Amino acid sequence: MKSTEKPIANPMVVLREEFDDWAILFDPGTGEGFGINPVSVFIWNHLDGKHTADDILVKLRAECNDTPEDAAQFIEEFIDTLLEKGLAGYEDH
Repeated sequence: MKSTEKPIANPMVVLREEFDDWAILFDPGTGEGFGINPVSVFIWNHLDGKHTADDILVKLRAECNDTPEDAAQFIEEFIDTLLEKGLAGYEDH
């Protein structure tokens, strides 16, 4: 993922929030579920085609205490995983 790219969540994927801010992303097209933690939910909620991974990192650091040093790497890896699974992509211009 390039630092200037602004990923967008697949609109067909359903976010089902569970207990303690954990959630499941469900892809009705494949029937697959993908469990995500509270930080991943935060990232998912910012995949609107308006934010880069760097933008999301800035927002995460502003809203969460004790953001780990490797948060940028986590964000990029999580987005890459979503892209590979077809759970996110990029808008066509």
